[in-house]
Amino acid sequence: MGFYGDQVLPRALDLAMRGGECARVRSRVTAGLHGEILEIGVGSGLNLPHYPATVQRVIAIDPAAAARKLAARRAASVPVEFCGQDAQALPAADDSVDHVISTWTLCTIPDPGQALAEVYRVLRPGGTLRFAEHGLAADPKVARFQHRLTPLNRRLAGGCHLDRPIRDLIAGSGLELSHLDTYYLSWPRALSYTFEGAAAKRVAA
Repeated sequence: MGFYGDQVLPRALDLAMRGGECARVRSRVTAGLHGEILEIGVGSGLNLPHYPATVQRVIAIDPAAAARKLAARRAASVPVEFCGQDAQALPAADDSVDHVISTWTLCTIPDPGQALAEVYRVLRPGGTLRFAEHGLAADPKVARFQHRLTPLNRRLAGGCHLDRPIRDLIAGSGLELSHLDTYYLSWPRALSYTFEGAAAKRVAA
């Protein structure tokens, strides 16, 4: 990961992602959660203050040491256990967590398909993935610009892809989308086409 990815970028993202618009998204994504939660890409812990009192424990995953240190300072409102660094190999048993949270994370994971397979594995039947992710825009003009800009953005933003097909990735994981909203944030369009929603692990008949 290197010094930039481990120490500098997490602090920059903490400043960039804590604004009111992002906070409103975080409040929606975490609303109504209960039980045991696993959060991939917990980052600096900006979701933690939004977790309701019905959350019993959060298993937090993040590769960056500086991010985990910042997140620990925001963990007072909910029990948090920092358990791993790789969303592609989650440190949880099969069918063991009630919900998984992912906010602005799938863009950066090297193999998002493998990460989503792990999400499916650890979710209890009936459990949900709650997510807000930026990705490939529906507007072809924006999408073309995203494709052009992604190689540079990956170098500057720790591997972040602007053009991942989030809907297709989640639909291909075996999880069933229960709702999905797409929209632009108030940032430049190439950076901000957002997929926000939930997908559930089917309960066996």
